[in-house]
Amino acid sequence: MSRYAAFVLFLFVGLEFQLSHGTEVQVKGADKKLCLYANLTISFSVSYELAVGKNVTIKFPLPDNVTTDGSKCENTSSTLKLNFGAGHSWAVNFTSNGKKYQADSVMFSYNLSDSTIFPNSALNDTLSVTTKPQITDVGMDTCYSCKSTDEIQADLVNMTLWNVLIQAFVINGSRSENLTICSADVPVTTAPTTTHVTNSTSTAPPPTTTPTTTPTPTPTLPTPTTGQYSIKPDDNSTACLLANFGLRIGFKKGELYQEMNLEPNRTIASGSCGANSSELVLKSKDMIIMFTFTSDTKKFSLHALNFTAVGVPFSGTNNNLSLWEAEVNSSYMCNKEQNYTITSLLSLYTFNLQVQPFGVKKGLFSTAEECFLDSDLSFLVPIAVGVALSLLIILVLISYLIGRRKSRTGYQSV
Repeated sequence: MSRYAAFVLFLFVGLEFQLSHGTEVQVKGADKKLCLYANLTISFSVSYELAVGKNVTIKFPLPDNVTTDGSKCENTSSTLKLNFGAGHSWAVNFTSNGKKYQADSVMFSYNLSDSTIFPNSALNDTLSVTTKPQITDVGMDTCYSCKSTDEIQADLVNMTLWNVLIQAFVINGSRSENLTICSADVPVTTAPTTTHVTNSTSTAPPPTTTPTTTPTPTPTLPTPTTGQYSIKPDDNSTACLLANFGLRIGFKKGELYQEMNLEPNRTIASGSCGANSSELVLKSKDMIIMFTFTSDTKKFSLHALNFTAVGVPFSGTNNNLSLWEAEVNSSYMCNKEQNYTITSLLSLYTFNLQVQPFGVKKGLFSTAEECFLDSDLSFLVPIAVGVALSLLIILVLISYLIGRRKSRTGYQSV
């Protein structure tokens, strides 16, 4: 019996280890003490061109056997670099202000000449993509913890992270037991209210507590101010991405629906421009929102949107959008208010919108492709609806008259 119990225990422990397994690394400084700790799981999805001219997408995990060459620890900055396979690496850069730290960028480099991962690749180059993760406001003497999945997309690469535990600045060589938990892991709770139940007897029963929620009316917000945002590859170049719009975000957390406007004069814009993928990141005191645009060399569209509310444990992501579509060498424009459902809990409202993430020349918008609401044909919609309703009424009236006439004829025959 004990042998069976030991076998069951072994299976349980083995299963638990398999489910919680990740890539664990420890980086030590010049004093041989621990200065950076990480335990995380990453899955990569990369699209590349085959020698026969077709494109394929492959998926592979971050392996266990990684090296940390290139990682470093300094007082206000640190870098975690994980090298694996035949010339592949994943690196994240952190900065600190002495009280909190954050991740500034993630870079993934992959070697297309590695036939074990990229068989029959048309290229033998090593390519790199860089983007910004949503790791912010982490306490200095804490580990950043996020068990939920976090998808990071850049160009032809999609990185999915989960079971993440990182301390970018280890103090006195000992990893902290304190955690800064990501917003996706924070449970949604409701405040309990106390209800007193009375009956006809003289002795009242003890009060019962039932969880209830009371929706708060959404305040009426003014039309958001139109902001003008641009991304330059460097200080000496003209803009490679242009975006003008007024922006409002609506999201639901529990039973509470909230809306907030993006304030342009309190917003910092950053991003990147690529041949097939460009990104615009807008960060204000209330929100961080990332727009990812993709191109198939003929048309572009908004492919992904990532939103995080600052100070509120809420975030929402959709990596399968197809909005704001236009020709690559033109811009997309829609002056009318538009409402988009990004997820079941997240909505996007735009005003006076004009974007061009590719093919910007001399820092100016190209000819705009207008949305249907702005086009001259939009006024035909209510006319068409009115005509259709009129025809329907006429058909119903004719049917009624024919039916009534047949009814009278039947009575006469009797």
